[in-house]
Amino acid sequence: MNALDAGRRRLLGIGAGMALAAAPLAATAQPAPRPEPAARRTMLSAAAFGAVGDGKADDTRALQAALDATFAPGGPGFLVIPPGEYKVSRTLRIATSGGPPGDIGRHSGITAHGAHIVSAITNGANVFELVSGTTVRFILIEGLDVLGSGSDGHGIYLECEHKEHYLYNICLRDVAVQDCGGDGCRMVGNVFEGQVINSYFRKNNGNGITFGHGFRAGILSAIHVFGCVFGDNGRHGAALVNRCYDVGFHGCYFLLNGKFGLVAENGCTILSNCGFENNHQAASGFETGDAGIALQGFATLIGCGAYSIYNQTHLIRAYVVGQLVMIGCGGFGDERAKGAGFARIGGRSKVGATIIGCSGTIEYVDGFDGVEMGGAVGGLRLASDWRSPNLARLGDYRLWVDKRGNLRLKKGAPSSDEDGTAVGRGAG
Repeated sequence: MNALDAGRRRLLGIGAGMALAAAPLAATAQPAPRPEPAARRTMLSAAAFGAVGDGKADDTRALQAALDATFAPGGPGFLVIPPGEYKVSRTLRIATSGGPPGDIGRHSGITAHGAHIVSAITNGANVFELVSGTTVRFILIEGLDVLGSGSDGHGIYLECEHKEHYLYNICLRDVAVQDCGGDGCRMVGNVFEGQVINSYFRKNNGNGITFGHGFRAGILSAIHVFGCVFGDNGRHGAALVNRCYDVGFHGCYFLLNGKFGLVAENGCTILSNCGFENNHQAASGFETGDAGIALQGFATLIGCGAYSIYNQTHLIRAYVVGQLVMIGCGGFGDERAKGAGFARIGGRSKVGATIIGCSGTIEYVDGFDGVEMGGAVGGLRLASDWRSPNLARLGDYRLWVDKRGNLRLKKGAPSSDEDGTAVGRGAG
């Protein structure tokens, strides 16, 4: 991690607006340092450390010994957990020693296709965790199947709460986490430039997955989630917390969660081709339900949809403080959710929403208004209130409709409802 990269991390912690404004600086960045030369690499097997995988023996000690050997300084870096059912009674940890000797800058990982980690943990501890006190990158965890006890903590916990150290270029692929007492997966702190691919987070007591800046230090950013399912979780399918926003979801599905499919407290970089179905299972009925997405901040949605027959009321409920863009999205319902619509949008008066080719009813609240193009109604809908940032513009002129129904025109921004000149037949 060079000095320029560290500066980028600080920008991401400030917020979306300043981070985007600073984007041209990235063009001057020098190439990142090349990974350290790879030493001779071998693949270890958990079976060689005594792991049985019969669902009866406690395999905690054997699996931990295998992890320690795999990720020791200068260790082979690759571990296979053969197919089987592995009972664990304590947290499994990837431990990194302090200082530069504990840095991991080479390709490393765990392959566990067909292996089921069955938690017998009852004290709220996590099932699997990597808490990095060093700089760690290029780790792949694939095929890991975690079945929680319901009295444990998070299924997979990744943390790097340091200003000087980083956990990045990490990938979770083909992972399944179910029935854990906390979140299915939680990533916190300086975790960035990573992916979660084709993974399944279901029936966890907390959220399916949670992303957040560190509570002590660390900026989470540049995480992309592809083709994952977040369902039947006690709280939300996914949550972006503690001011983080730089996470993208692509082709994911959020369904039957106790509350929202997705909560983004400070915005969300992008959602594309994602579906939200029948969330808010904990609500008593449609009248007390809510949207699939709860957003505060900014976002771009492309090709996302919502469907409900129970308690989900919209695709999105948003309070916009940046810019909201939605293209080709929609929301509707059936049966007791026939009243379900597309969006309920409010926000600050000086920001806007641009909605293109979307279907389903849109409700604006607290005087907020957006620009709508195409969709079910067709045509172009612009704001009519003189205070809106989304008024029609003809060159330097603004058009709006005053409270008496007259079309008014002014060069520059209006300062009142009766500013400018009334135009057309019957003006005045």
